[in-house]
Amino acid sequence: MRGLFLSFLGAGHLRPAPGTWGSLAALPAAWLLHHLGGPLLLAFLTAAFYGLAVRLISLEMRETGIHDPSWIVIDEVVGQWIALLPVSIGAAHAGVSVTALWPGIVSAFLLFRLFDIWKPWLVGRADARDDATGVVLDDVWAGVFAAIGVVILAVAAHAGMAL
Repeated sequence: MRGLFLSFLGAGHLRPAPGTWGSLAALPAAWLLHHLGGPLLLAFLTAAFYGLAVRLISLEMRETGIHDPSWIVIDEVVGQWIALLPVSIGAAHAGVSVTALWPGIVSAFLLFRLFDIWKPWLVGRADARDDATGVVLDDVWAGVFAAIGVVILAVAAHAGMAL
């Protein structure tokens, strides 16, 4: 069961680029969570998955001695869900399907992958930690930066529509 959770139902075993596959797998899961309970359910499960991920990654690292195995992608899922939160909130606020905000979904995915790979500032600092918290925290920061980018792009798009 731990392996299924950490690989997000096996997405982490896909090659190449398991982190990208994990981020992609997070998209339909986020849609389902939004559909079932809106942004509150998505936020709650993001926080719950964060805590569980840190705990289970810590166990995995202790047992295997491997820091951040590539097949573990639950950290990407947590970060991707954070990046998608503004889209979920926007859809709920507007009373539309989250898929109607597909440019936000695409932006959240691309920005999250950019920050996760590039690792600027706090993302890189978290990644440099030699513990399970660091494994997940770098993706949390990448998700936060991506979410901010999504909001900025949405404001810019809506300001352009108002002209």
